[in-house]
Amino acid sequence: MTSNNSKELLLEMKNIHIDGFSDERWHKILKGVDLKLYRGEILGLIGESGAGKSTMGKAAMGYTQPGCKIINGEILFDGVDLTKLTELEKRKIWGTKIAYVAQSAAASFNPAHKLMEQTISAANRAQLNSKDLLKKDAIELYESLQLPDSKNIGERYPHQVSGGQLQRIMTAMAMSPRPELIIFDEPTTALDVTTQVEVLAAMRSIVEKFNTAAIYITHDLAVVAQMADRIKVLRYGEEVEEANTREMLSNPKEEYTKSLWSVRSLIKPEETNSEHMLSIKNIDAAYGSSKVLFDVSINIPKGKTVAIVGESGSGKSTTARVITGLLPQTKGEIIFDGKPLSTKLEQRSKEELRRIQIIFQMPDTAMNPRQTVDEIIGRPIEFYHGVKGKDREAKVIELLQMIELDESFLDRLPSELSGGQKQRICIARALAANPDLIICDEVTSALDQIVQEGILKLLQKLQKDLGVTYIFITHDIATVRAISDEIVVMYQGEVVEQGLKSKILNPPHPDYTELLLSSVPEMDPDWLTNLLNKRSD
Repeated sequence: MTSNNSKELLLEMKNIHIDGFSDERWHKILKGVDLKLYRGEILGLIGESGAGKSTMGKAAMGYTQPGCKIINGEILFDGVDLTKLTELEKRKIWGTKIAYVAQSAAASFNPAHKLMEQTISAANRAQLNSKDLLKKDAIELYESLQLPDSKNIGERYPHQVSGGQLQRIMTAMAMSPRPELIIFDEPTTALDVTTQVEVLAAMRSIVEKFNTAAIYITHDLAVVAQMADRIKVLRYGEEVEEANTREMLSNPKEEYTKSLWSVRSLIKPEETNSEHMLSIKNIDAAYGSSKVLFDVSINIPKGKTVAIVGESGSGKSTTARVITGLLPQTKGEIIFDGKPLSTKLEQRSKEELRRIQIIFQMPDTAMNPRQTVDEIIGRPIEFYHGVKGKDREAKVIELLQMIELDESFLDRLPSELSGGQKQRICIARALAANPDLIICDEVTSALDQIVQEGILKLLQKLQKDLGVTYIFITHDIATVRAISDEIVVMYQGEVVEQGLKSKILNPPHPDYTELLLSSVPEMDPDWLTNLLNKRSD
């Protein structure tokens, strides 16, 4: 790490106050935060949901979300105060000098345009080079980001690539105009661990190669340890402390920071049950002519949790879609509570639909943006249970309390919620049906570590109290240790191994399981460098 004294100051934010409007009044989001960023430096912003991380990151661009406003402070980017610029003047900077990589790539791409068009759009708009040269450069960026078929992947549409690939293409889009500053807002949250390693390595090398400054926003402490030169901790819109990464990891000063460092100690003792809630037997499935599942067989014990792990494209979410009837299998059968399930969703009874619920990975695309929280959670209560009026309202509030939110959220729209809050609403919506089986598709990936632990404890409590069965699709091995009884490892549409958690997590491992487990980041700034060196030997 280089000393800040020898570097040129690129961004200085002084005494930033930002308010947000909700519940018919203004709330303080940032309460006088300062920030300095030097050219070629990466600053990590961490804190739990609602700390103000994303608000601070966007403010670095001179931008606030609708319903928010900068009350006080200066934002000096390369000597220019962004708060003094017109919207038009700022737009000339956004996408060219300052780029933003969002948490949810799926919600950030236009589904009607090819990926290459969108990758070069900002650079092309600014006429930084000819279209042919921009495309050539984009292909080189795709290669740097280790995307498959880098010469042709740009000709695909967003829905034709995996979530991990889309996130990397978004990074390529940000890098295309060679910005001086990139804001990374939870860019690896939705990625599996093997892909995350590749993306982190690619991001770090690209930032170093072009001497780009970056603000890296995350709730994953192990990730920020690999990326950041300095770390700033936020809580409730205020700075808790700031230090260089090694010092922060080895010697945090404040109690709150120490509490962040100590979370994720939750480990569930495994339990078995010979009675199966669900049995998947020799399933094949395909998207059009592309076969994606090959002879998949999995048993889900009643009242227990089975974690399905594997990298993007391994077939985890496809298996979930087959179980729910969203994707009919081409071979095999699914037995639910002793009875075969119809392959097609529309052929299943209302009771069967109620008993199996799914919580999707991307809350941004899983909720109607025009519905309030009350409507989102209340709809399944009405639909499945016929409960209306005051009883319905009481049930919605009860569910909100279960997910650690209160009734002040009832009238909010999804756009007024943080990423973590959105995911919690999706969990409450699934619980509203009072299901027997819940498929959790990466449900904690968007949550900070303190809230993650709260959600996992909540899910465990619900399981204990209600006997609900979980299929937990995740790439987070810490989550697997915390919640699962059994583990299924999938790779390229097949089951590699399955068994009790103790068996799968302890060596010896098949090669692919070893790759997965070795890709879990550790709270060591040298972990990524050492891993890459080891793998290159």
